[in-house]
Amino acid sequence: MLTISGQQLGKRKRLFDDYSIPLPPDSGDGGPWTLRKLIITIVNREVEAFTRRQAENRLEKVLSSQQIQASAAQGKVAMGGRNIHQKVDPESAVANALQAFEDGLYLVMLDGVEHRNLDAVIAVNEHSRVTFIRLVFLAGA
Repeated sequence: MLTISGQQLGKRKRLFDDYSIPLPPDSGDGGPWTLRKLIITIVNREVEAFTRRQAENRLEKVLSSQQIQASAAQGKVAMGGRNIHQKVDPESAVANALQAFEDGLYLVMLDGVEHRNLDAVIAVNEHSRVTFIRLVFLAGA
């Protein structure tokens, strides 16, 4: 499993909870892994997960008292039944992610090593950790 995490410079709190995705046996086209292919793989998985969560939220759920208490402690109790439908184009999401990387809006660390070249070959295995670091620009910069 490939572990994904997100941080923002200057903040202790993570952008999102760490999660893991299964690593495909190869980079998708039989070639070596590059940072570009890794970002594309992660973005496509996120689009799939978003679509799945959206479908699950359309159904109303019966919550146990423990689930209600746990949700209330987090500040929101949701039983589903929401009919919000946002269409996400995977190709646009990938293009936006790659453009944001090229524009320097975030850094990618793979197993503690920063990678800056989208087309450089990288070593990825099932124990790898990918950290996306959101950069914040200073006012007046």
